[in-house]
Amino acid sequence: MDIAKKLQELTILIPPILLAVTVHEVAHGYVADKLGDPTPRAHGRLTLNPFRHLDFWGTLVFLITGIIGWAKPVPIDPRYFRRPHRDMLWVALAGPMSNIVLAGIFALIYRSMAGLYLHGLFLKIMMPLFLMIQTSVIINLGLACFNLLPIPPLDGGHILEAFLPFEWLLAFKRFQIYGVFLLLFLIFTGIVDYFILPPLYLLIKIFLGLA
Repeated sequence: MDIAKKLQELTILIPPILLAVTVHEVAHGYVADKLGDPTPRAHGRLTLNPFRHLDFWGTLVFLITGIIGWAKPVPIDPRYFRRPHRDMLWVALAGPMSNIVLAGIFALIYRSMAGLYLHGLFLKIMMPLFLMIQTSVIINLGLACFNLLPIPPLDGGHILEAFLPFEWLLAFKRFQIYGVFLLLFLIFTGIVDYFILPPLYLLIKIFLGLA
């Protein structure tokens, strides 16, 4: 193993991961807070300190795959919402949407930098930053696509709840305790790639101007 190369890859990968998961979770907490739930604020989750949001297994999956993973869920108490069913939908959507917005911002920076003619020492200095910005676009799009899968405890599972009839909703909530195991199975068998990669590659091409 080339240790120096691996360390360089981690240096480029880790800042985008920390920023993506932090913005994702803060977005959940911020929307919940605005809709009347003080729980995220009480648990100190409206902070941009990434270490308040990291989940060990989710971060490990991120480092292994370089595209998908998850953070520690922000505690939400729907009892504070005026319309719990509808408001949970907005809270769930906030995370993936924040990553898409962040991907858009970095894509604009990437395209601006891609138009520059760099050479010599300046190229060596700017290339790691250029790669980090490109990685930020990919990580944020990957996080958004992954979290939109309709499997609890992902955001897609909570989004699906908003559209289920009441009798189906009860059955779906009983299934939630097995959601993590299903998710890990799909990740480590590679099955999740069939659902994630086609839309992800398309979005990457669009955002980075490769389409």
